[in-house]
Amino acid sequence: MMKMQKMVIELMLLAGVFALSYGAIQRPDYDDSPNPEFLNPSWMASIPDDQLLSEVTMPGTHNTMSLYGGAYAECQSWSLASQLRAGVRFLDIRVRHVKGNLTIHHGVSYQRAHFGQVLEGVVDFLREHPSETVLMRIQETFSETHDIYGAVVDYIHRYAHWDLLWHSRLVPTVAEVRGKIIILQDFSGPDLGMRYGSLDIADDWKVPTLLHVNEKWMSVYRHLEAAPAGNMAQIFLTYSSGAGVFVFPRAVAQLVNARLYDYLKAKTDLNQRFGIICMDFPAAPIIKKIIDFQLTEVRNRNQTFSSDSRKSG
Repeated sequence: MMKMQKMVIELMLLAGVFALSYGAIQRPDYDDSPNPEFLNPSWMASIPDDQLLSEVTMPGTHNTMSLYGGAYAECQSWSLASQLRAGVRFLDIRVRHVKGNLTIHHGVSYQRAHFGQVLEGVVDFLREHPSETVLMRIQETFSETHDIYGAVVDYIHRYAHWDLLWHSRLVPTVAEVRGKIIILQDFSGPDLGMRYGSLDIADDWKVPTLLHVNEKWMSVYRHLEAAPAGNMAQIFLTYSSGAGVFVFPRAVAQLVNARLYDYLKAKTDLNQRFGIICMDFPAAPIIKKIIDFQLTEVRNRNQTFSSDSRKSG
């Protein structure tokens, strides 16, 4: 009997997936319309120059370029330019490597772009807004060459500028990376920037059914609760995104983003660090809510970090 009830609930929730996935919606927490409600293009200008980037709270997007391919593949509805102007500062870039070419994919779904266009878009944005910095996770998808380093370097030389990158594994101050791209390297090869694996990451993306959304939210909640008191020398990264065989990314986003927005709205102390919060289909108000959390007081970093340890690497 209990098994039958669970099956009925799952079928009802699965039907809800299709209902949740139909039509454009623009809520404070979730937006799958073509354009942001409002923009925050230069919000990092107010961050103190000497503040470590690991102390900055910022919004990001999961599968940043995944705008095509149907409900199973689509994770965003805004263009890269719109995401950056809306305030997004962490990009999750997935490249397919074929004979030196790097096309943008979400699994089998080609996203009508190549890596050079991503670089050009970020460079154009940083030229217009030199107070900002953009963090870019790069990983290989839908190909298994395990050797994208040379192609990435080639694309950087062709579509960006070598000196536009932060060339260090060390966590920089904001001043050191204004106008720069920080590659979070999720592939093998010599250092191009910081290593993605050096971050403190919560990415429990598997959500088999909507019955598992609460488990997903609890993973997000626990990591966000740990971030303000966590190691200030380490960048925290929390993914609110998720999907499964029976659950589209936008269905998870509609449910988890709402909880995330309520969680952030309930916080009365804006002087704390949450790190990067990476979302599917974020809305302008939740992006603004995230960037409102910034450290406004000088912190004693002696327990977790010292200038000597930073210099020693």
